[in-house]
Amino acid sequence: MIDQRILPGRFEIVTCRTYQDVITAICNMTVRGAPAIGAAAAFGLALAGCRSAAKDLPALRSELKQASAELLASRPTAVNLGWALQRMQTVVDASCESVADLKEKLLVEAKKIAEEDVATNLRMANNGAALIADGDTIIHHCNTGALATVDWGTALGCIRMAHQQGKHVHVLVDETRPRLQGSRLTAWELEQWGIPYEIIADGAAGYFLRRGDVQRVMFGADRVAANGDVANKIGSYMLALAAHANGVPVYPVFPATTADLSLATGDEIPIEERDADEVLGITFHGEPVAPKGARVRNPAFDVTPHELLTALVTDRGIVKPPFDINLPRVLREV
Repeated sequence: MIDQRILPGRFEIVTCRTYQDVITAICNMTVRGAPAIGAAAAFGLALAGCRSAAKDLPALRSELKQASAELLASRPTAVNLGWALQRMQTVVDASCESVADLKEKLLVEAKKIAEEDVATNLRMANNGAALIADGDTIIHHCNTGALATVDWGTALGCIRMAHQQGKHVHVLVDETRPRLQGSRLTAWELEQWGIPYEIIADGAAGYFLRRGDVQRVMFGADRVAANGDVANKIGSYMLALAAHANGVPVYPVFPATTADLSLATGDEIPIEERDADEVLGITFHGEPVAPKGARVRNPAFDVTPHELLTALVTDRGIVKPPFDINLPRVLREV
């Protein structure tokens, strides 16, 4: 997988040889983005099977159960992680002729999950691009491009598709503190595609929204509740508040697998709190920006209430309010 921790300075590939390596990559954000995490976890479980020395199916299934539990605990907020592992579990539980047969079926299923993600992202890209007009300036938060998925991306995939359709778009890229996924990753991807952009401090978004410089706000999602509340990278809530106050439409973009209809509202979504070093590690002129001994709160995500959202862009179509009725209906349609 691409090591996203060191972009844009260096482009390097990390090889995971055990499922524990995959867990480490997910935890330290070598790989990040809900769909990419899901696909990585699927391959992690396939790797656990391939590396197993179990001689019979019961022993192999026992090892896979333990590996799946460890993979599931690697990051709690992104629902795609659990979805992918549950899908892999159906393969584990299904009838198999031998240990070798189960190992092969796990690898085949992981590849299917990855391939389907690309097709899903293309459907989202086309759906979301329809909401973007020629000449639009869009504020984008975090990174939702190909790096966050298997390919194409979610919100950034929509922008990329609009650009490929010949629409002239301009992107204001939130830095996305504290890990700077916007200025490090989104800007890098926009460079690859030749899409005009400018990086802005997270706190500057309201300035541009109030001036009328922005026509759309787009970001991704790591988990979406049944009522349309969206958990996404920290800062999404404040961005949506500012956009709503200035009459600018807000569009989260996510695959159906990111919706968790078992949760009635966003209040039930578990929020990951990450290490203080992500905040304290920031320096200015080579010196730490915070006093020695400073305490930190570092939630990785926040929840944007559905009332602030204009529509939800999914691979199944564009979902409009009332989300508590329309989101379950759209996601259950075959």
